[in-house]
Amino acid sequence: MSAVISLLRPQQWLKNGFVLIGLIFSHGWADPDLVFGVAVGFLSFCLASSAVYVLNDYHDRAADAAHPKKRHRAIASGRVGLREARVLIAVLFCGALGLPLACGQWPVALVVAGYLVLNIAYTLRLKHKVLVDVFCIAAGFMLRLACGTYAVGITPSRWMLLCSFMLTLFLGFAKRRAEIVAMPAGGLAMQGSTRIVLRHYSAPLLDNLVAITASASLLTYGLYTVDAETAALHGTEHLVLTLPIVTFGVFRYLHLLYKGESGEEPGRDLLADNQIRVAVLAWVAVVVLLVGT
Repeated sequence: MSAVISLLRPQQWLKNGFVLIGLIFSHGWADPDLVFGVAVGFLSFCLASSAVYVLNDYHDRAADAAHPKKRHRAIASGRVGLREARVLIAVLFCGALGLPLACGQWPVALVVAGYLVLNIAYTLRLKHKVLVDVFCIAAGFMLRLACGTYAVGITPSRWMLLCSFMLTLFLGFAKRRAEIVAMPAGGLAMQGSTRIVLRHYSAPLLDNLVAITASASLLTYGLYTVDAETAALHGTEHLVLTLPIVTFGVFRYLHLLYKGESGEEPGRDLLADNQIRVAVLAWVAVVVLLVGT
């Protein structure tokens, strides 16, 4: 059972929090129908993302077995058999699509189906295409956001959409930089690596892409806080006061990335650093104070 749980990667379900963004920023938590639709979407994406992880591990089992770290994964190590993995994939796929359909949330099911199709293509081919791989990751997050907004009848802010897109690109390129720096000879020695696409990246290129997307993330978030629609929705024109906190969080993450202490697992890294955790709590506190007054 522990091997199956590790195969599902429940720690990665934090990424599905993107489904909740629309509900939170639209003040939709007072509408039971919206809350129900978003909850169904969140649970469906947890099932779908786990299905994708199992599929990826099943597809890459031979390469993982030759990798110094990934050889300990459940399928590569043989702790979960191939037949059991196939059954698990089928159950998770059916659950991810069946749950929203059973609850009458067919738009959610449509978005989840799109996510599954995208990730099947990513696992089989697109993850080996330079730049396309990171844009696929960003598309996965945008589908989560779409599930929690358009699919349940919430109209998201255009600046929120742009900020989310640039932020996911930033984290994706930061992840690739951490991976390539961790490889011998700056990423050129790829023996035992399952990340073939790293052959087509370079640290200088990724440095530029990280800088561009980090800057764009902060710019679009700042524009979101001063947008007239945002002020009207939240009843305050002072959300821009949260921009220094967000800026510190991004800069702190960059510091950890270039220090070599983060990047490969963004979800884990964002929770592991005390200063980032304090920044998140400070951001929440300021937002609650501004919106609640």
